[in-house]
Amino acid sequence: MHRFPDSLSRVLTSRRGAWLSLALGLLALVALIGAFGRADLAAGGDAMPPRSESAQVASLADEFPDADEQSLLVVASRDDGGVLTPADLEAIAALVPVIDAGSGASSRGPVPSEDGEAAVIQATVEPGDAEDAVEHAVDSLRATIAGQPIDGISVQVTGGAAFGVDVAAAFDGADFTLLLVTIGIVALLLILTYRSPVLWLVPLVVVALADQLASKATAALGTALELQFDTGIVSVLVFGAGTNYALLLVSRYREQLLQDDDHRTALARAWRASLPAIVASNATVVVSLLTLLLAVVPGTRGLGVASAVGLLIALAAVLLVLPPALAVCGRGVFWPFVPRPGAPLQRVGAWRALGARVVARPVLPVVAGVVMLAVAAAGLIGTQLGLTQAERFRVPSESALGLEVLGDHFVAGEAEPMVVIAEAADEDAVTSAIDDVPGVERVTLVAESDDSSLVKLLVVGDAEPGSPESLQLVRDVRDAAHDATGSALVGGPAGAAVDARDANVRDFLTIAPLVLLVTLAVLLVLLRAVVAPLVLLLVNALSATAAIGAGAWLGRVLFGWTALDLQVPLLAFLFLVALGVDYTIFLVHRARSEAAEVGTRPGMVNAVAATGGVITSAGLVLAGVFAALGLLPLVTLGQLGLIVGVGVLMDTLVVRTLVVPALFSLIGDRMWWPGRLAASHDRGDRGPEEGVPGDAAVLREPVG
Repeated sequence: MHRFPDSLSRVLTSRRGAWLSLALGLLALVALIGAFGRADLAAGGDAMPPRSESAQVASLADEFPDADEQSLLVVASRDDGGVLTPADLEAIAALVPVIDAGSGASSRGPVPSEDGEAAVIQATVEPGDAEDAVEHAVDSLRATIAGQPIDGISVQVTGGAAFGVDVAAAFDGADFTLLLVTIGIVALLLILTYRSPVLWLVPLVVVALADQLASKATAALGTALELQFDTGIVSVLVFGAGTNYALLLVSRYREQLLQDDDHRTALARAWRASLPAIVASNATVVVSLLTLLLAVVPGTRGLGVASAVGLLIALAAVLLVLPPALAVCGRGVFWPFVPRPGAPLQRVGAWRALGARVVARPVLPVVAGVVMLAVAAAGLIGTQLGLTQAERFRVPSESALGLEVLGDHFVAGEAEPMVVIAEAADEDAVTSAIDDVPGVERVTLVAESDDSSLVKLLVVGDAEPGSPESLQLVRDVRDAAHDATGSALVGGPAGAAVDARDANVRDFLTIAPLVLLVTLAVLLVLLRAVVAPLVLLLVNALSATAAIGAGAWLGRVLFGWTALDLQVPLLAFLFLVALGVDYTIFLVHRARSEAAEVGTRPGMVNAVAATGGVITSAGLVLAGVFAALGLLPLVTLGQLGLIVGVGVLMDTLVVRTLVVPALFSLIGDRMWWPGRLAASHDRGDRGPEEGVPGDAAVLREPVG
């Protein structure tokens, strides 16, 4: 069973094998990066499921004349906030022929607001089929308006197409900035961890190459399978998880160098000892991500596939390229603190002392930890779900400013109307039924299909877009339309918001339990026990819930985020559970190995002493790279980065350091039921100080 890992470890670390493995590994990475180098993922972020009612409305829109046309809203208001004068309205009206000449279509308006402080022109553009046609059309319209300035009047172009263009523009250069900041964070933390001017470069280069390959490979995969996902999240996952794997391997290598004169033998043993934990950690996250294939939201489903591929690439790079690189560099790569046999292991004493105190008096850490997590989870109270279109931007944009003006001076639902498509014969019945719904301001016939069999109606409500009242109004309009005729479908921006919300709730209720089951299955296989996996899963789930609550509260207090974006709870829960279990695996896998020698309680002290430093470093790295998501212009990514960053720190500094060791002390050998530890059976489960010969226990080659 162990022959293949033994043979592979010797090949990767031997004098000739290391050079050959390193050359082949680097050649493969560079060649694959070059092969996928031309892949470019098309932009896309559909929040509504393909089979939703709003998606059906969007599909039927192709049957109407001028289906390729897109509407844009030109919103004008005085800079001083005053009422528009007749001269102002005349100047705004003069924009209409200029807009029409540039777009080749007819505009409607200007329509002044009831308070007289704003006016809106509804413009129509035909982008065409080119890849950047929409961006060109919006930019052209804005340039046309900018060429006709009106003294004292601000004019913004907003609407769905304008929002899409502004989002894309906000991301210009953002991914490159994210990459540089992520590399900087990882480099800084690796330097602080290793305290070497040389060592940090080796894992950083390997993980950076893996990230570049993952970026190109997932772009090619996304194009081939027509997937939608956020490339920034994939990059953060690859960097964070890949660095964590590297930290675990290098930490075990440094320990082994204190026992072996030959650095290649030490590296081979460290590789074999850390292999189960690294593979189990990766398998947990990858399989958890693949559960996103069951999601109905396109962006969520695509992210699962892309992230799983990226993490497999990171795993291969760390296990197959990093070891030969370390073997070639030799022991001196740790300079100036070069570990040699007989030298004391740095920074073990403090972790051993902490572990011994926790294990000796476990009740207080458990009670205090659970209370802290419960208080953090209480941050979910009052948390709303769903951001409006304007709230999704972290940075100001013209479309968001225009939407704000529109909402201040016109009927609230004007910005995101409902679109109803029904059979032409049912037009009067549908119009009458919808018109009677409380909250509906007006129902307007806007078009007939090419064969005159269908009609398109525009429904404007009085509720603010994205608010609970707006969502309920869409449901009421749908009920009325469906009661009037079975042919009616209600979609548009407001309908899409309802469908996206329902789809994300459905995805969370489906996928979150599966993520917990996957985590439980991996822990059962790794630990060959039942009690420990169940206890650890419960703690992990509580920790993830607490992190979401704490992140939601901090977002409201520090950044004024009134709600969480629809996708954030599911993605945050998945990342927190699947990535958080990494540290559980690192700690408990070591604890089981130690427990087989000295018993559960002293074995846990040894495990805390051996892994406390690497787990803390790994947690800081992962929290740092997720925090870098805050650089991107969307609030959704900022929320995800904040929640996962807070959760990883909480998990690293409190759960793995205090709560888990204390629980193992309270439960003792029963944690391994139905398995049985030979050491505890033969020698008894002694206290942490008894029978533990200083740091030598930490440096012992583990059993299993």
